Amino acid sequence: MGRKHDLPLHEVRRYLEPGPVVLVSSCHRGEHDVMVMGWHTVMEFSPSLIGCVISSANHSHGLIRASGECVINLPTTRQLEAVLGVGSTTGAEIDKFAAFGLTPEASEQVAAPSIRECHAQFECRLHDDSLVGRYDFFIWEVVAARVAARPRHPETLHYKGDGTFMVSGKVIRRQRAGLK
Repeated sequence: MGRKHDLPLHEVRRYLEPGPVVLVSSCHRGEHDVMVMGWHTVMEFSPSLIGCVISSANHSHGLIRASGECVINLPTTRQLEAVLGVGSTTGAEIDKFAAFGLTPEASEQVAAPSIRECHAQFECRLHDDSLVGRYDFFIWEVVAARVAARPRHPETLHYKGDGTFMVSGKVIRRQRAGLK
């Protein structure tokens, strides 16, 4: 391990982003939107709870806050251009689904649309909003989930900041008693 240097504190996230970039779709009173999210965390296995920050500066925040629902869609490297487009525009000005070739499809349990092109969709209902007012932190319960059969381990995007993405790496399997 080489010599280490100081890291500006605002860059810490580049090393700790926990999961893949996702597209969060929402709908309220006939208006729909989709946004990019690079940070989310699994908080509980059963019920399946996911926490995330959705900035109140984001157009989707109002739709999500009003409806109490969203769909977390998992894009792969094939959707990189759509991810970049969605992440650099606002739904207040354009229909992001149409602009970036994303197909909204009906979800099973929530009004928010799922995105057909994505590898997986996790339909969510608001579980706890006690931290939304202070931190824009939402806690979701996944109420329905679908995933494509193949590939089993899709190439997902992981955002490192400043336009840099990592692609999910090789799969390593280690089985031991007690591992979940």
